[in-house]
Amino acid sequence: MDKKTLENIKIALRAISGQRLRAILTVLIIAIGITALVGILTAIEAVKSKITDEFSMLGSNTFTVQQKNASFRGGRSGTQEKSYPPISFHEAMSFEEQYNFDAKVSVSSVAAGMATVKYRGEKTNPNIRVIGGDKEYLSLSGYSLEAGRNFSTSELSSGSNTVILGADIVTDLFNNSAEGAVGKAVHIGSYRYQVIGVLKSKGNSMGMQSDRQVVVPVRNVKKVFATPNTSYTVNVSVEDASKLQDAISEAMGLLRIVRQDPIGTDESFEIRKSDSLVNSVIGAISSVTIIATIIGVITLLGAGIGLMNIMLVSVTERTREIGVRKALGASDKTIRQQFLIESIVIGQIGGFFGLIFGLIVGNVVAIIIEAGFTIPWMWLLGGILLCFIVGVVSGYYPAKKAAQLDPINALRYE
Repeated sequence: MDKKTLENIKIALRAISGQRLRAILTVLIIAIGITALVGILTAIEAVKSKITDEFSMLGSNTFTVQQKNASFRGGRSGTQEKSYPPISFHEAMSFEEQYNFDAKVSVSSVAAGMATVKYRGEKTNPNIRVIGGDKEYLSLSGYSLEAGRNFSTSELSSGSNTVILGADIVTDLFNNSAEGAVGKAVHIGSYRYQVIGVLKSKGNSMGMQSDRQVVVPVRNVKKVFATPNTSYTVNVSVEDASKLQDAISEAMGLLRIVRQDPIGTDESFEIRKSDSLVNSVIGAISSVTIIATIIGVITLLGAGIGLMNIMLVSVTERTREIGVRKALGASDKTIRQQFLIESIVIGQIGGFFGLIFGLIVGNVVAIIIEAGFTIPWMWLLGGILLCFIVGVVSGYYPAKKAAQLDPINALRYE
C-alpha cells in the first residue's frame, strides 16, 4: 500500500470522526440491514441443521405408509381431493404379518393429541400426545430409553395398560427423576397405567413435541382410544439402503391387496421416504431464505441512499479543504480515492457490527430450538461483499463530484 493511500485512509478516518453523529446513524442503518439478513439466514441454517439431525436418526433406508388424503382438502379449480378411508388396525397388522422383505416393520397410531397425565396430586398441561407403538417403534422412530425397558411380547399381545413416558412428563411429575418414575402408576385421562420406561430427551422444536408424549402398546390404543376414524401408520426400515425402492415396490403391491384397491385405480394409501420429507421441508424453508435476502437488500438500499447523502453533504462542507488540497498538488484521482475510502470504511464498520449482531440473533434462535451453534460462512462473506458494494456505489458519485471541483472556486467557497 503506497503512502498516498495510507494518508487518504487517515484523512477518511478523521473525517468520519469529525461528523460522528451522521456517521453513527448511517453505520446503524447498514448494521440493521446486515443484522436482519445474517440473523435470519443464521437461524434458517440452524433450523435446517436441526431438521436434518432429527430425521437422520430415521436413516435414508426408512419409509412410512399412511392414510392418503386424511381429510378433504381443496384442489385445483375449486374441486376437492378424494378422501380415502383410514388404515385400520386389521390392515396394518395384516401387512406386518405378510410383508416378507428383509426389513423391520413397526405399526403405530396417534391416539390423542390433547391428553393429560396425572401422578398423585400433580398433572401435566393438556397437551400430551398419546402414541400407540410396538416393539420396533422406538428404534424406527429414532428414540432411545433413558431408564426402564421396552414393551414385552405379552404386554404388546394383550394391549396392557403400560406406558413409556417422554422426558418433559418426567420433569413435570417426577422432578426429573427417570429412575424414580419407572414402576410408578400414572393416569392418562381416566385410565391407570404402569410406567415401564422413560425416553431420552430429543427436544421440543420445529412443531415436534418429542418430549411431551407417551407411548402405549398399539393394541391398547385399539382397546381404549380408537374411534372409527383412527388410522394406523406403518414404518418400514430395510437392512440394505440400496434395496429401498424394491422394498417400497413390494410394500405397494401387498398394500393394494390388503386394502383391496381395485386394479386400475389409485392407491388408497401413500408412502413417504424419510429423506424426501426432509428435502420437502428444507425446500419450503428455502423460500424464507429468498424473502430474508430481499428484506436485507432493501434495508441496505436505504442505507446506501443515506450514506450517499452523508457523503454529498460532506463534499459540500469540505469544499475549501478540497480546494486547498488541489492547490497543494493533489490530483483528481487522489481526491476521488479519499472520499471513496471514507464511504467504504463507513460501510465496512456497519457491516462488521451487523455481522456480529446477526450471528448473535441467529444463534439465540438456535439455542431456543436446541440446535447447535451455527456460522453461515457463505453469508458472512456475502455480507462483507454487500457492504463493500454499498460503500463503493454510494461513495462514487460524491467522490466524483469532489474530484471535479475547480480548485479556485473551491478556495473561494464560503
